[in-house]
Amino acid sequence: MPRVVVDVMLKPEILDPQGQAVANALPSLGVDDVASVRIGRRIELEFTGEPDLDRVRELADKLLANPVIEDFTVRLAGADESAVPS
Repeated sequence: MPRVVVDVMLKPEILDPQGQAVANALPSLGVDDVASVRIGRRIELEFTGEPDLDRVRELADKLLANPVIEDFTVRLAGADESAVPS
């Protein structure tokens, strides 16, 4: 099944309190070389047929992201893309 990935991130000029909290916690874990952290979200859509990326961009703009404060990217998930185990 074809899969489309939409990555949503706050725009650079928007304060990211969640990212700041993670960045502030890193030194307590011994990580001192990270300059900043931004937190976003990933949305995966599986299609039964060939996905229409323009339609997905429209969905992202109207439903999946808030274009006033967020940017998004739309891409086909590649066959070489694999989940990183936690």
